[in-house]
Amino acid sequence: MTKALILAAGEGTRLRPLTLQRPKPMLPIKGKPLLEYTVGWLRSHGVDQIAMNLHYKPETILEHFGDGRAFGVELTYSHERELLGTAGAVRSLKTFLEDDGPFVLVYGDVLTDLDLGQLLQFHRQAVQRDPSARITLSLYSVPNPTEVGLVDLAPDGKVLRFVEKPKAEEVFTDLANAGVLVIEPSVIEHIPADTFYDFGHDLFPKLLAAGESIYGWKIPDGTYLLDIGSPEKYAQAQQDAPIEAGHLS
Repeated sequence: MTKALILAAGEGTRLRPLTLQRPKPMLPIKGKPLLEYTVGWLRSHGVDQIAMNLHYKPETILEHFGDGRAFGVELTYSHERELLGTAGAVRSLKTFLEDDGPFVLVYGDVLTDLDLGQLLQFHRQAVQRDPSARITLSLYSVPNPTEVGLVDLAPDGKVLRFVEKPKAEEVFTDLANAGVLVIEPSVIEHIPADTFYDFGHDLFPKLLAAGESIYGWKIPDGTYLLDIGSPEKYAQAQQDAPIEAGHLS
């Protein structure tokens, strides 16, 4: 059974004053917290054992979700006194994540109807072809490639390099991390305990330098995916048709 970790510790400073009373993943979209959409999306793909890392106003999430049973899932929480970063959050949940094969990691500010089954299938096929495959990133085309980290792929989907916020003349692709990953539990051993550790700045370069493989999966056309991390994107989420159509409910 695939497990999942939702990164839910973010404060959402760019969305103040909206996040003064609640963490970013608990911002409402058409009357329902973003995090509830994410939990429902995971459940719809058969993922019912879910962990969340908490830091900023954790009681907001705990009071809403409890043990998860009201939402058809079983929830495990990791309380971070100090933020541990995207990869550090994985290390703190080692016991929960390490025993059941690859797990899914979702950024807490991502709203999507991505086909998780296709992503998992791509990852499993990559592992069959390449025993050193450790992570598969979902990738999407961004309109502003100079403002994000870009991913350079080989024809088979293997990641060749990551380039953080290139200059305009250095742009070679428009593909960036979409915020949904599949990760092999063996990766956890590469993450130091009780230390701030980031995927892009720390873990990914370390894995590539060690000869491990990371793969990228381009999300299919028609997939809905939105990072609500800015006021403009949060406003867009309130208007977008996929939610009205119930695709994400």
